[in-house]
Amino acid sequence: MSIRQSRKKTAIGLEGIVCIIVLSILIYLLSSKMGGINMINTIMKTAHDLLLNTVFFIMGVSVIAGAFAGVLSEFGVIAILNKILSPLMKPLYRLPGAAAIGILTTYISDNPAILSLSADKGFTKYFKKYQLPALTNLGTSFGMGFIVSTFMIAQSASMNENLVFPVILGNLGAFIGSIVSVNLMVNFTRKIFNEEGESLEEENSEVNFFEYRDIRDGNVFERLLETLLEGGKNGVKMGMEIIPGVLIICTTVLLLTNGPGTDGYTGAAYEGIALLPYVGEKLQFILKPLFGFTSAKALAFPITSLGAVGAALGLVPQFIADKAITSREIAVFTAMGMTWSGYLSTHVAMMDSLGYRKLTGKAIFSHTIGGIVAGIVTNLLYTIFM
Repeated sequence: MSIRQSRKKTAIGLEGIVCIIVLSILIYLLSSKMGGINMINTIMKTAHDLLLNTVFFIMGVSVIAGAFAGVLSEFGVIAILNKILSPLMKPLYRLPGAAAIGILTTYISDNPAILSLSADKGFTKYFKKYQLPALTNLGTSFGMGFIVSTFMIAQSASMNENLVFPVILGNLGAFIGSIVSVNLMVNFTRKIFNEEGESLEEENSEVNFFEYRDIRDGNVFERLLETLLEGGKNGVKMGMEIIPGVLIICTTVLLLTNGPGTDGYTGAAYEGIALLPYVGEKLQFILKPLFGFTSAKALAFPITSLGAVGAALGLVPQFIADKAITSREIAVFTAMGMTWSGYLSTHVAMMDSLGYRKLTGKAIFSHTIGGIVAGIVTNLLYTIFM
């Protein structure tokens, strides 16, 4: 894994001046509409409420999901699924069967989980050079999939509707979007690596992912207990890691999404200047037929997912409270949230870690198309089956 070197710039330069100007303009625009004190109070109260009522809920879901995923991995369920999925990888993704492990590991964890596999020669021996960069698109397509799906299903009580089937449709849409994303990326890399490329088979490989799996020491009960606790611990870690993204990105997006309260601007949580709905209304002629969004506010979810899907999840309870979304949006959110799960914030680092920084632009372009396809397909599936 490469180490990013720090760079130096002059202490005082154009960049700092531009930053001051941009921040001053943004603060002026917000405060002139909301009032300076109200703006500050709204930002603080929104972040505080998100921390208490959204982040800790997501963390709770992550702990349970992490423990469950750990049990599936420890006792061979993931290995069985890998055997089932492996024959599908070549015709669908033009990748070796071992890539199925990448889908499963990122689905139950997060995008960068694919990097630990790519660093293992026992895994990369199955790939040709032109196929390795596509692992970034494959992993990102399913990152945090289990958390996103579980969180969406957990909203069933709030919506007074069973959301299991819409979430299943969202997963199917994300799967189709991943096929598009990976195949587009493979098309680019095949040309760059002269069609077939070179085999990466290594000698003396110690691991065969199809025949063996790692387990913990101890008897079944000890393994179960350790798996549950470690999986839950990973859930806590993931919950802690999303706090900055949820509080910073989600607060900003809500500030741009919501309007004033019934009594105008009072400095209460979740007030805003309603900029995104204004943009969404102008694009509704596109958003409605493609994604089925009934409210322009829904545009905020896929936009936020680009940076951090954990932050995007933080928008959902407020959307439900405002009756801005239906089960159709839940399905589409699931698909686009999984496919676009923070890929703008992880693609660069992941491609750099794989050693293919020059292909980052191609990877982002391919994945952008894949996410759009995932949303469109899910909307069509919802129309057909619901």
